[in-house]
Amino acid sequence: MELFVSEGNPHCLKVLAALEVTGVQCGVQFVNHEGKVVPFLPRPAVPTLFLPSGQHLFSSNTICRYLFELNGPESSDQCNQWLEWEATILQPALLRALHLAVLQGKGSEVPKVLQGPLNVLDQSLVKGSMAYLTGEAVSVADVVLWGALHPVLSVSSLELSDHKSAKAWFDRVAAVRGCQSAAQKVLQGKGLEAMKSYMQKQPAPQSRDTQPCNSSPAENDEGERTVSEEEMEAAALTWSKDLNACSYPAEKQHPVMPQEGNRNVLITSALPYVNNVPHLGNIIGCVLSADVFSRYGQLRGWNVLFVCGTDEYGTATENKAREEGLTPQQICDKYHAVHSSIYKWFQIDFDFFGRTTTEKQTEIAQDIFWRLHKNGFLVEDTVEQLRCENCQRFLADRFVEGMCPHCSYPEARGDQCDKCGRLINAVELREPQCKVCRQTPEIRSSKHLFLDLPKLETQLENWLERSTSSGDWTANAKQITRSWLRDGLKPRCITRDLQWGTPVPHPDFKEKVFYVWFDAPIGYLSITANYTNEWEKWWKNPHQVELYNFMAKDNVPFHSVVFPCSLLGAQDNYTLVSHLIATEYLNYEDTKFSKSRGVGVFGDMAKDTGIPSDVWRFYLLYVRPEGQDSAFSWADMALKNNSELLNNLGNFINRGGMFVTKFFGGCVPAMELQQEDKKLLAVVGWELQQYIQLMDKVKIRDALKHILNISRHGNQYIQVNEPWKKIKGGESERQRAGTVTGVSVNIACLLSVMLLPYMPAVSQTIRDQLNAPQTCINTMLQGPGTFVCALRAGHRIGTVSPLFQKLEADQIEALKKRFGGQQPEDEPSNKKITASTQPAAVPAPPVVAEMKVVDGSDPEKAKQLAEAVAEQGDKVRALKSQKAEKAIITAEVSKLLDLKKQLALAEGKSPEPAPQKGKKK
Repeated sequence: MELFVSEGNPHCLKVLAALEVTGVQCGVQFVNHEGKVVPFLPRPAVPTLFLPSGQHLFSSNTICRYLFELNGPESSDQCNQWLEWEATILQPALLRALHLAVLQGKGSEVPKVLQGPLNVLDQSLVKGSMAYLTGEAVSVADVVLWGALHPVLSVSSLELSDHKSAKAWFDRVAAVRGCQSAAQKVLQGKGLEAMKSYMQKQPAPQSRDTQPCNSSPAENDEGERTVSEEEMEAAALTWSKDLNACSYPAEKQHPVMPQEGNRNVLITSALPYVNNVPHLGNIIGCVLSADVFSRYGQLRGWNVLFVCGTDEYGTATENKAREEGLTPQQICDKYHAVHSSIYKWFQIDFDFFGRTTTEKQTEIAQDIFWRLHKNGFLVEDTVEQLRCENCQRFLADRFVEGMCPHCSYPEARGDQCDKCGRLINAVELREPQCKVCRQTPEIRSSKHLFLDLPKLETQLENWLERSTSSGDWTANAKQITRSWLRDGLKPRCITRDLQWGTPVPHPDFKEKVFYVWFDAPIGYLSITANYTNEWEKWWKNPHQVELYNFMAKDNVPFHSVVFPCSLLGAQDNYTLVSHLIATEYLNYEDTKFSKSRGVGVFGDMAKDTGIPSDVWRFYLLYVRPEGQDSAFSWADMALKNNSELLNNLGNFINRGGMFVTKFFGGCVPAMELQQEDKKLLAVVGWELQQYIQLMDKVKIRDALKHILNISRHGNQYIQVNEPWKKIKGGESERQRAGTVTGVSVNIACLLSVMLLPYMPAVSQTIRDQLNAPQTCINTMLQGPGTFVCALRAGHRIGTVSPLFQKLEADQIEALKKRFGGQQPEDEPSNKKITASTQPAAVPAPPVVAEMKVVDGSDPEKAKQLAEAVAEQGDKVRALKSQKAEKAIITAEVSKLLDLKKQLALAEGKSPEPAPQKGKKK
């Protein structure tokens, strides 16, 4: 046998200590952290034990157990339970503690991070009244836990004096022959300093301290709550109550209509453009977040209607139709089906999923238009527009790109600059280009209709004051809305020179259609009208209906300013938004989603990964960009699946059910609550209350933390009470095992209800396995939260099986590569770029051969330069996404502008910006 270890690796300390304590004859080789010892593994794996049979062991706990069992008895159940606890509970906490102490110099914060696990260890040692974890002799469990804790507990400045039994046990194990020599070999007498190189190679733990943008809702221990006697007794009293008599309706009765005396909640999700396939960011920003809240509202007993549909009019659809050789209507039919299929796979439970290319859309949009016209809120004006002669059409805002007149960002759109956020008229862009053919468009005049926002500004501000103070508007929604109002509103054009759209009914504008951002939000109304002829009971009923709008932040102004002004101006008692819920952006790894470059996971691809839709839902909600941008990461998804779903949530639910099956014949045992059980009921009840308070405020990601906290409390409760051991004891111990088991499966039942909005299929599976009564669904989330004993003594559960599967490293690596796109060899690294690293990390723009400027164009050279401009543009975007230093970005932008000038010359055009021909009259 040969054992491969490395210095500074705490896992190697465990296996070396096991080798020394057992006295097994085995060669030892020290290698570096990155040493690829096992040739068929995609990543380094140390420690590794080569067996005489040719097999490899590379789990430190498995190696330790193998060494102990080689010349001794098989590990006991108790030993195995401790090893499982070390891997699933202690190790994640230790990783955070070591990251703080070794890399951040925050040793003073370590006791708080380790308080929970050390409480478990301390209590078990006190209860057991034994010298070691499993008896009076050292076992593999003692060596593994000692080796894991040694780097922390052996440093005097980090000594955890509050846990006296744990400290005494630690000192006893340290005195065992071989333990100290193993520590000396791995740490070289340098303590935590020896671990620095190893820790720098480890992924940073996902916490608010280290990863604010992608913080993990379940990884921020707040320490153990102090529970009063009153709380315990109140929790026990609630526990003893009966389930509600009425059962949760299996299916909604359609059409759903507002009900007198009930809370009527109308939920909309921003209408996705029909001409493309939604990516993960689109899904979490709109439909998935809305679906979670809709499901939650039904659990709370609210009367909920959830509508959405595809936004099908506009230039983007015309262009897509031209690309695919179809009519716009055929494109809409095709992609509406694609969207429907994707949302069905993600289990988005719309009450109705419609579309905007309907007669109802035309009818309602034109009615609102005439009301605005009659009430004097529309004005005519002549607009200078960009027209591409090559494409023979006026260019919609998003089909023009150029330099922002305010901040000089080179890739501003024709309606808004993504860098400075300022609104732009397309004719104000410097060096404009048609995004379809890259030709320079010309300015032409055209008469249009405008919504007179300044005339509606006072009404809007009065309404906003009421809505934002009484409703739940996200901070970014309020901020974006205030920024629009701060500069004063300006008339907003509502017509376009297009063919594919809702026709303007005014005879002077019969060749025009409504601008998509006047037309599209009216789709909420028309979609509801296609769902029920009594749609006005929802949309013209502001005193009975609460409207929730879900969207990404770029859609906020149209939902908080433009659309409300349209409805206010129509003066027809419309229901306006009460709660505007906007997310930030979800990025893909360290870049943006791009269908054309094959970067990122799009909705139609997710099911092909083999990962269940509930796991996708869980992770997207786990990293939901609630307060700031976050990022999808394959490595992080695997970590959260394996640690939170498999080892935490799934492990707890499975253990309770298996104990009922194995020890009690499949029937829930009698439960006699002790103070410890009542304390757990109170803690679980508090977590349930926090969950409800957060979900009521649409803090979907933060609420998920409390689900995972409950299963963590449950795992610790099982670990401390050891029902697998007590079931073998006397009558009182068997009774205790029954109580712990019964309480555990009832907590699992509660978790199934709390999980329903997030993971509907898993929730149903848990309830099926527990054979839980339907009435548990509409009991647990009533009022501030009601944790009752849903599974009484004698209740027979169903067949229990694991809920989740591990995501393997090779599987994740393959998926990451598959969805990583075709990256250029000279793409900048993912690290933040500084001036000192710039030459290596930021390659120069592609070399383009010098050309002589001649009269006329050079098509071949123009093609070469167009590719160079596109490449340099991608480089600038990458630098910005990596938050590179301003000086570097500016330099690369200058190179981009220079390339664009060369391109203009090659196309036989003036490299200078086209002179402005005046402003709107």
